[in-house]
Amino acid sequence: MPVLVEPDWDVAVIGAGPAGLAAAHAAASGGARVVVLERAEHPRYKTCGGGLLGSSLRLSAETLAAVPVRDTITSLTFTLAGRREFTRSSTEPLLSLVRRDDFDHAWCEAAERAGAVVRQNTQVRALDQDEHGVRVTLAGGGTVTARVVIGADGSAGVTSRHVGVVFEQQDLGLEVELAATPEDRERWRGRVLLDWGPFPGSYGWVFPKDDELTVGVIMEKGRGADTKRYLRDFVARLGLSDRTVLRDSGHLTRCRTATSPLRAGRVLVAGDAAGLLEPWTREGISYALRSGRWAGQVAAESQDLSAYDRRVAAELQPEMAAGHRLLGVFTRHPSLVHTAMSTGLGWRAFTGFCRGDFSMAGALGRPVVKTALRLLGSRPAQVQPAG
Repeated sequence: MPVLVEPDWDVAVIGAGPAGLAAAHAAASGGARVVVLERAEHPRYKTCGGGLLGSSLRLSAETLAAVPVRDTITSLTFTLAGRREFTRSSTEPLLSLVRRDDFDHAWCEAAERAGAVVRQNTQVRALDQDEHGVRVTLAGGGTVTARVVIGADGSAGVTSRHVGVVFEQQDLGLEVELAATPEDRERWRGRVLLDWGPFPGSYGWVFPKDDELTVGVIMEKGRGADTKRYLRDFVARLGLSDRTVLRDSGHLTRCRTATSPLRAGRVLVAGDAAGLLEPWTREGISYALRSGRWAGQVAAESQDLSAYDRRVAAELQPEMAAGHRLLGVFTRHPSLVHTAMSTGLGWRAFTGFCRGDFSMAGALGRPVVKTALRLLGSRPAQVQPAG
């Protein structure tokens, strides 16, 4: 069935997480008629560490009435499979921690203030497109038509499949939200723990969020038993096994190949749906907010949708390539990475990453670093530019 010559909307956004809502806000702010289709209802829980890098905090502060920060982190504790513990502190904030139900709801309200219409409890089943626009078929048989669709419904969603996103890295994260005792709140306030894990490429974390502690681990998909054992042992090692479990959940993170498409005709994908995240830390919120904003801006203009591909290729893909190389080094040499964090150079690099003012790609391009990476067996990937 052809799409109507005059679609109902200029932009339809599928998915109301950070990527989708940043896209909706940007497109609506650019004068587009925007509808957001979300299968759940805000506020809703989302499995996520909830750590905002400085870039995410700044972008959110520009947009939201207030960023719902639960804790501001100035200290980081590092351990290597529970051993060799040390803590480094900063006079400036390193991370801001949020609960995703609070954070996503705040972005939803911001998108609505900008003029976007958010339709919750709306499940998308299929997409069809022609030269005039895109027809979105909903569960129950209803349809929505738009000139451009932005997919932000996750890596297993309808839009990712429609575009044909190809993933090269898949990881399983397991997480528990624990009720924090008064002693826990005092012990963890302002401090995050990162544990370089006992399995290749794995790590664990403790993120304090006032009356809750988020404790999680992540490693490559296909090692479910090892991932569960790591989380169980990690919680026990921290002395938290008797805490009340408020939520217990898991999620897959999927990272795109360098040449994977970001668009098929009038359908763009952003955030997790595009496989955009930092490969080493698996941090995705900053990638979601930036790619979503760019997709919304391009969709509102609707003149050259390939501008979105080019911007992601120029600004995100080099950082992802650098992250892949660092993950490779970390997987083979976790003890070396742990030691590096205790040095002035390693600490400055990591805090720069946390504050969002450090380029991994730029650092890896320095002659001394390039030589060190070659000695460690790391080679840069050959990346083809997006068309």
